[in-house]
Amino acid sequence: MSRPRTVIVGAGFAGYRTAQTLSRLARGRAEIVLLNPTDYFLYLPLLPQVAAGILEPRRVTVSLSDTLPQVKLVLGESDRIDLDARQVHYTGPEGEGGTLDYDRLVLAAGSVNKLLPIPGVAEHAHGFRGLPEALYLRDHVTRQVELAAATDDPGRCAARCTFVVVGAGYTGTEVAAHGQLFTDSQVRRHPMRTGMRPRWMLLDIADRVLPELDERLSRTADTVLRERGVDVRMGTSVKEATPEGVLLTDGEFVDTHTLVWCVGVRPDPLAESLGLPMERGRLLVDPHLQVPGRPEVFACGDAAAVPDLEKPGSYTPMTAQHAWRQGRVCAHNIAASFGDGERRAYRHKDMGFVVDLGGVKAAANPLGVNLSGVAAGAVTRGYHLAAMPGNRVRVAADWLLDAVLPRQAVQLGLVRSWSVPLDTASPELARVPGAAPAGSRPGEEPAKNQPGGEPAKNQPGGEPAKNQPGGEAAGSRPVVAPPPDQPPPGPDVAPGPVRRTDRSTEGDS
Repeated sequence: MSRPRTVIVGAGFAGYRTAQTLSRLARGRAEIVLLNPTDYFLYLPLLPQVAAGILEPRRVTVSLSDTLPQVKLVLGESDRIDLDARQVHYTGPEGEGGTLDYDRLVLAAGSVNKLLPIPGVAEHAHGFRGLPEALYLRDHVTRQVELAAATDDPGRCAARCTFVVVGAGYTGTEVAAHGQLFTDSQVRRHPMRTGMRPRWMLLDIADRVLPELDERLSRTADTVLRERGVDVRMGTSVKEATPEGVLLTDGEFVDTHTLVWCVGVRPDPLAESLGLPMERGRLLVDPHLQVPGRPEVFACGDAAAVPDLEKPGSYTPMTAQHAWRQGRVCAHNIAASFGDGERRAYRHKDMGFVVDLGGVKAAANPLGVNLSGVAAGAVTRGYHLAAMPGNRVRVAADWLLDAVLPRQAVQLGLVRSWSVPLDTASPELARVPGAAPAGSRPGEEPAKNQPGGEPAKNQPGGEPAKNQPGGEAAGSRPVVAPPPDQPPPGPDVAPGPVRRTDRSTEGDS
């Protein structure tokens, strides 16, 4: 008798936790298949520390094969799910197609960068949802500081050392906080013109930093940022982005070569493609994380709209804390559907939040106790070490080394600007020249009006996109080619920074 098969799509917080818990409950009696584009689980909360040079990239990744020995890993991206045939169709990392049959399906595809219809943003901004984007930002910031130190033009120096972050939620606040410390440490080794210092700007249309948290945590974060020199502007956002800088909603034009987009996330488009009831792009499920009318289909994490039993009439927010706990409940309910145990409804009370502000500073409220300064910093790092499913010793060692040694500010040039477009449904993967559109079915055109389509105008490697500022509708996945004046990667071409074709000045945007 064949074992029942559960296919889990996505290995983020929800998918990884589901696979981990279900493999323990099943004890070999069920086959568990995990479909994911990468062979690692990414611990997203520490990604700003990768961009700031504190942690090496592999420190925030956890091997799926090593930590989930009872789970079969299939590398690929799901591009279509046939609910009636109970099949998941996917595209592998080398463009090959595949199909997975299932008895139970868990949709845990996560989320992607949230786009707004602001002219120029898709062309000139970069997101912060995956490891390639963090590595790109680390190289880019290092390059801007080095170029600024080498120029005699005060205007160019100021533009290169102005870094604009849009979105004052968790990610944007941490990126700006760590970024200011990172560039200040670089300037100590690469002095610029007298009186000039790197300038980080944090923008948001909200009236305070971290608007989703308690006001006392917001005040703590705001105070730390301003004392550090970050230009915090609430009630302000970007009206237009250009190759020379950004026009703000208050009318000011800021000369900059760096625009980091952290305005939030939206569910992966795969959820919407199922044609099932949705709630703001998220798949509607019941409190047991099952899709009504499809008892064999479960969903959790950012892709699912899970009723909040603590706040009737609302849904749980898209946070890692909820995704992690939903994954555990999802695994128990799948086991119950096979006759092992009883179903559980998802119910969760927040145990508090932590926001890492770099150095020894943080804002935290564990169990409702508001902390700041060194105490909050210790709690924040302790929480991350406890929450990580692996690499704890390596992360702690990197923190220790960062405390006693200067950071290595060098450009590796492994991730280029055109390989991490903002408009992508796969932020965990860097685009490669000549790759087939991931997620598109053989013989078909990529789906129109889906996030992550053809590179937008002025983005090396593509035509303008419709319904995006200046052009044609995007396809389901990008096909990115190198700029026409750049050689494609090959055995005789060393990786390195690529000159942007949409800038009249030197460097990258």
